[in-house]
Formats: sequence, C-alpha cells, structure tokens
Amino acid sequence: MKIKWKELIICILIPLLVGGLSALISGNQMVNFGNLNQPPLSPPAILFPIVWTILYILMGVASYLVLTSDINKQAKQIALTTYGVQLFFNFFWSIIFFNLEQYLFAFVWLVVLWLLILACIILFSKASKTAAYLMIPYLIWVSFAGYLNLAIYLIN
Repeated sequence: MKIKWKELIICILIPLLVGGLSALISGNQMVNFGNLNQPPLSPPAILFPIVWTILYILMGVASYLVLTSDINKQAKQIALTTYGVQLFFNFFWSIIFFNLEQYLFAFVWLVVLWLLILACIILFSKASKTAAYLMIPYLIWVSFAGYLNLAIYLIN
C-alpha cells in the first residue's frame, strides 16, 4: 500500500494538537499536582509528556490505517467517529483533573475514556489489525492513569 503522506500527517497532527491544546489549557496545574500526596508507582512528571506524545503519534497512525483501509464506508465512519469521541474525552480529562481538581469525576470520565478506547480497538481491528495493536499501549497507559487518578482521589 502506498503511503498517503498528507493524510498520514493530518492523522498524526490531530491527536497531537488535541493533547497539546489540553496541556496548554491545563498549564501550570502540574505544579499543584506535584504538591498532592502521590500513590506508589507514580512516575516522574517528565515522563508524562514523553509518553503522551508517543501515544498520540501511535493513535494518529492507527486512525490513518483505518481511514485508508478497504472496509466499507459505514464501518469506517463508525470507527473514526468513536475515535473522535474518545479524543474529546481525552481532551477534557486533564482539564477536569488538573484545572477543576474534580478527582472522582475525572476518574469516572477516565473509565468512559477507557471504554471508548476499547471500542476503538475492536472497531479498528475490523479495518486493520495493526491499527488495533497500535491502540493497545494507549489502553494500558489509561489503565495506569486510572490507578493514579483513583489513588490520588483516595489519598488527598
């Protein structure tokens, strides 16, 4: 399959921009986060932007593989709409958690995000097994984020 570079770049830029804008809005709130009691296994703050950047790139490539796949138009539309909805949930989680400091609500929001990512994996697998596999690290990271989010709610 020939790579459609314009589509690939746009597909990668979309989640990077969503994550970047969310981080920009969350801004200085990471300082406040550092002052919270942290649960065991909390990674250093520098790790978060690195991991998220990698995950956003993987998500973008996965969405590109679905976009350029040969599955029928309706299945593609459902998969990519679900992907868009999970990006919406991804965008607002950090605002709910960091800016609003609504840790329990953020956890519930994250559970919905987790379910949407799982739905994406299932839907993406119909278009491209590789696309589905590329979303698995994201699901694992959001699972870990769920642990951190719930623990922070419980100990602060």
